[in-house]
Amino acid sequence: MKRTLLLIFAAFALMIGSFIWFVTTWDASAEEPVSMTQPIHIGATT
Repeated sequence: MKRTLLLIFAAFALMIGSFIWFVTTWDASAEEPVSMTQPIHIGATT
């Protein structure tokens, strides 16, 4: 039981650590945008 909880905690720590590493090393100027947000037009357009 204690070993299982330690493994679960280690997995969460690894996920959180990798996410923090990803965010801190992200260089937005080196990446191209993935998509553009387009407004949704509802109703008739004239």
